[in-house]
Amino acid sequence: MPFSHKLVALALPVGLNILNLLPSVASSQKQPTMDSSTIYKVTPELSFEIKVHGFLLWASVGFLMPAGILAKRMSNREESGKRLRIIFYIHAITQVLSVLLATAAAVMSIKYFDNSFNNDHQRIGLAFYVIMWLQALAGICRPHRGSKGRSIWFIFHWLVGIALSLLGVINIYTGLQAYHKRTSKNVRIWTIIFTVQISLILFIYLLQEKWHYIQKQGVILGNKPVQPTDQEMSPTCQQKEVTSGHC
Repeated sequence: MPFSHKLVALALPVGLNILNLLPSVASSQKQPTMDSSTIYKVTPELSFEIKVHGFLLWASVGFLMPAGILAKRMSNREESGKRLRIIFYIHAITQVLSVLLATAAAVMSIKYFDNSFNNDHQRIGLAFYVIMWLQALAGICRPHRGSKGRSIWFIFHWLVGIALSLLGVINIYTGLQAYHKRTSKNVRIWTIIFTVQISLILFIYLLQEKWHYIQKQGVILGNKPVQPTDQEMSPTCQQKEVTSGHC
C-alpha cells in the first residue's frame, strides 16, 4: 500500500478523535440568522468556540500548510535518497494534519455557528473546504514518477495548491473582520501579527528560489572561487584555456 494511503488510514481515526474532543458547551439551539454588520453580545461559550475555530484554521492554513509547502520546495533539487524521503514524509504529514484541523473547524462552523452564507467569510470558507478536499484527493491519487500522467497531475496539484493557499489566507482575514463586525472587538493586533507571519513565510518561499544560486556564487560558503562557465568566457579566454589549460 502506498505511503499516502497508509497515512490517510492512520489519520482518519485521529481526525475522529479531534472532532470528539471539540467543545460541546454551546447551547443546542442554533444561533439566530442576522446581517453580518449586526453587533450582538457573545456569550462566554460562543466566544470560546469562535476562538477554537479560529485557532484550528490558523494552525491549518497559517502554520501546517505553509510548513508543508516550504518543506516540499526543499526537495526540488533532491534526486533521490533518504533526505528526499524524509522531506516527502514531512510534506505529507503536515498536509494531512492541515486537512484534519481545517475539517474540524468546518464541523464547528456547522454545529455551533449561523450558516446563512450572508458574508464573505462563509462563502470563501465553503470554497476553501471544497478545494482543500479536492487537493487532498489529488495528493492521494498522484501518479508515480515517470508515468505518463505525472506532468499533468503536477501542474494541477500546483495550481490547486496556490488557489488553496490564497483562499485560506484571505479567509483568515475575512474571519477576523467578521468577528470584529459582529462583536465590535478590536482585532487589529491579530491582523498585524498574521500579516507579519505571512510576510515572513513569503520571504522564506522566495529565498528558497535563490538559495542555491547564492551558495553557488560563494556568498554563503565563500571558500572556493567561482569558475566561469563556457558561456561566460570570452572567445580569447576560451582559446587560452584550450592551449594552456587555464585562462
